[in-house]
Amino acid sequence: MPLIIERNDITKMQVDAIVNAANSSLLGGGGVDGAIHRAAGPQLLEECRTLGGCMTGMAKITKGYRLPAKYVIHTVGPVYQDGRHGEKDALTSCYRNSLFLAETNHCETIAFPLISSGIYGYPKDQALQVAVDTIHSFLNEHDMTVYLVLFDKSSFQLGTKVTAELKEYIDDNYVDIEQHHDVRRGTAVSAPINYTIRSAGSSFLAQADETSLENIVGQVDESFSQMLLRKIDEKKMTDAECYKKANVDRKLFSKIRSDVLYQPSKQTALAFAIALELSLTETQDMLMKAGYALSHSSKADLVIEYYIKHRNYNVYEINEALFAFDQKLLGM
Repeated sequence: MPLIIERNDITKMQVDAIVNAANSSLLGGGGVDGAIHRAAGPQLLEECRTLGGCMTGMAKITKGYRLPAKYVIHTVGPVYQDGRHGEKDALTSCYRNSLFLAETNHCETIAFPLISSGIYGYPKDQALQVAVDTIHSFLNEHDMTVYLVLFDKSSFQLGTKVTAELKEYIDDNYVDIEQHHDVRRGTAVSAPINYTIRSAGSSFLAQADETSLENIVGQVDESFSQMLLRKIDEKKMTDAECYKKANVDRKLFSKIRSDVLYQPSKQTALAFAIALELSLTETQDMLMKAGYALSHSSKADLVIEYYIKHRNYNVYEINEALFAFDQKLLGM
């Protein structure tokens, strides 16, 4: 746990295992396959010669040699024809078999490329959906940190309808506070954001100078940790259901549970709001417990707002959109 989409060179990933999108001979090739063989050195090819090749959808493991990763898991993706020749099942098997092979070898972290999306011709948006769905299904039952590594932005495509609607929503609502000017003065001013920070007492801040420190402390509202645990109980969820749905690591959740004053990152707080399927108002309340707020001067916040308004609480789909717009992902 969790799933992290990252733009990087997979040969540089410091994880227990990286996955090689190999051909059936396992003897090297172009693209990711060739890059991994070059980075690992000639010993990788020597070991691959002993494996007797690999069938489409299956996976085999070798040492990593000169790579930062301890292991290389080689899997053979399907060549895309028309989507009606078992391509999706074969691609799903690539991810599933690689994950189980990593688990068998006690790997806690693994990095995948977007299998079959290069010269094998699998449509990138469909390949991404298969990857995310299969990894998500695995993580619901197992603890592992999984990276989906894309070499560059051209390797990633959201569905065109989602991209167009999101872009329109952001364009219609985004406020650039650095470029918002007061026409009368000709100087930059911060655009107004219609969010109110509330506290336990209705006039808590206004009366601060008239109230003793002891009374002020006594009015402090519940913490983020307390609100999170209360909401989990109200939703009748287990802790595991919540942190997995939030794409949050179990160890991080344990820290939040054990420390009533734990201060999460904004991405973590938002991830829990998504996991709990909170409304926009409830999400604002949860963020305020951690000292944050949603803002129309943040493209990431607008992406979150868009998905909440559409009642889509799939954190993986939200993270795909955040990645597409170069924003930080939820969870971790």
